[in-house]
Amino acid sequence: MDHETAAKFVKGKRVTVVGFHKSALDIAMECSAVNGAQHPCTVIYKNEHWHSIDHDVYGFSLQSIFLNRFSELFFHKPGEGYFGSLVATIFYPAVWAVSKIVESDIKRKIPMAKYGMVPKHSYLDELNTCTNGVMPMNFYDRVEEGSINLKKSQNMSFCEKGLILDSDALVNADLVIFATGFRGDIKLKETFESKRFQDLMVGTSKDSVPLYRGIIHPQIPQLAVIGFLSSVGALYTAEMQSRWVTELLDEKFKTPSIKDMVEQIKKWDEFMIMKHAGKFYTRSCYMLLHIFYNDVLCKDMGWNPRRKKGFFAELFDTYKPSDYASP
Repeated sequence: MDHETAAKFVKGKRVTVVGFHKSALDIAMECSAVNGAQHPCTVIYKNEHWHSIDHDVYGFSLQSIFLNRFSELFFHKPGEGYFGSLVATIFYPAVWAVSKIVESDIKRKIPMAKYGMVPKHSYLDELNTCTNGVMPMNFYDRVEEGSINLKKSQNMSFCEKGLILDSDALVNADLVIFATGFRGDIKLKETFESKRFQDLMVGTSKDSVPLYRGIIHPQIPQLAVIGFLSSVGALYTAEMQSRWVTELLDEKFKTPSIKDMVEQIKKWDEFMIMKHAGKFYTRSCYMLLHIFYNDVLCKDMGWNPRRKKGFFAELFDTYKPSDYASP
């Protein structure tokens, strides 16, 4: 459906959008632009998020703060030695302080508190679970003028007039748009007809999909999953994973035994739950360890993981996809 047809379709309708990430917010903005405050768009969400309107923090780029090798020294990593663990532990207060500074900058730019939209979790938790995002520039202006209404609810059901939320609250709706995304682990599970492979692909609801290097399943042959693991950018990570699979198929390197891969997957997942995402852990996310993750893939392929020229560039420059253009 093109933009003009979509605008005609929603015009004059009471639209409800379910979700609170990029797609949901963009759709709500489009609907509010068409209908205004006369027919406000209702956004139903479960949890508040630290969505910002840009990638700057008090004039400093978020990339320069989090996306370089120096910043990764302050985060625990799977398989880290005593020195690495000591550094990450000592400097955790500094990481916590930076997280609070980012939160204060977001609240300075966006009137979150006014509408009860300040998350209970930290910005650091948001990064560790890859759930942060960028909000449309004038989103809260639309909330202020009444063309977007925000409703929090953990449950919802349909009724003749629209939707019933928690505490039996009624939301009148002519059109409901679900923009909640989908469960990638369930999609992967449903790829297989074999019950055994389904069980191997997904464990309990709190487990990540058990993939070695976030790519291959040790016990399912001829399968590579590209892009399921979350990081700085979907294409960035997928490109590196594709190169890794290509080198593996070309027999440039060999994977460990099935037993060793299973054990390593278990250790990495346990580590990510314990040291990073905690109770928010629902999938593999290497937002704050994307250079470390790329280092691991480079070492597997026999590439030099150090991609910059010079000590200070290696330590402080932002790593980009172009740094991995060639071996």
